[in-house]
Amino acid sequence: MNARFANKAIIVTGAGSGLGQAVAVRLAEEGASLSLVDVNRQALETTKAAILDAAPQAAVLLLTANVANEQEVEAYVADTVAEYSRIDGLYNNAGVEGKQAPLAEYGSEEFDRVIDINLKGVFYSLKHVLPHMKSQGSGAIVNAASVGGIRAVPNQVGYGASKHAVAGMTKDAAIEYGQFGVSINAIAPGAIMTAMVKGSLIQIGGEDGWEEAGKQFVSVNPMRRFGEPREVASLVAYLLSQEAEFINGAIIPIDGGQSQAY
Repeated sequence: MNARFANKAIIVTGAGSGLGQAVAVRLAEEGASLSLVDVNRQALETTKAAILDAAPQAAVLLLTANVANEQEVEAYVADTVAEYSRIDGLYNNAGVEGKQAPLAEYGSEEFDRVIDINLKGVFYSLKHVLPHMKSQGSGAIVNAASVGGIRAVPNQVGYGASKHAVAGMTKDAAIEYGQFGVSINAIAPGAIMTAMVKGSLIQIGGEDGWEEAGKQFVSVNPMRRFGEPREVASLVAYLLSQEAEFINGAIIPIDGGQSQAY
């Protein structure tokens, strides 16, 4: 694999599992120096081990932080700059789905929790990373939106609201900072088989019925399958690379056509 991210410092949030881990490994394979952020230190250590197995010479900085806490976000950005002297890329991946329930039965505390992580976490990282990229005159950011930020998804008002807002924030930031050589885009994954998606299926079908719930879910997807983390990693890596410099303000589905099918 080529080294298109050699001498590039990239932050990945939510790097302890799922798509964050898959993207981190892919970026390391292509030469990136990484700052990995997660609230779970043990999960970060697991990701680091996977990275060093795939790319033994990779530079990996582990930073434990809650993205919903602005002071902790400011700290991980400062630690990254202290370690690498610059920030070339950011994958704003950290997020939660939240509980599933009709809107009138959706708890206010749960709504706040989902918004704090999924939306404010993205806002805080943009707020503290963008000044560095502006001063450099370059940078690439990929935010994690969702198919649930493009179309309606029942029983997920917190998640849907947060992801629609991330899409809007991405567009606003893109037109503000494009003039400084910074590209800002969002991906909108459909059902990618990760622990979070499995948890969603368990909420629908229970511990014994989640696999059947999954089969029913993908039966209406035009490609009749779940996506794989490696497919998302390929898209994120492209958007963070110089090959995608003129893509800015885009919300890009990676969903097998799901967002067009209902």
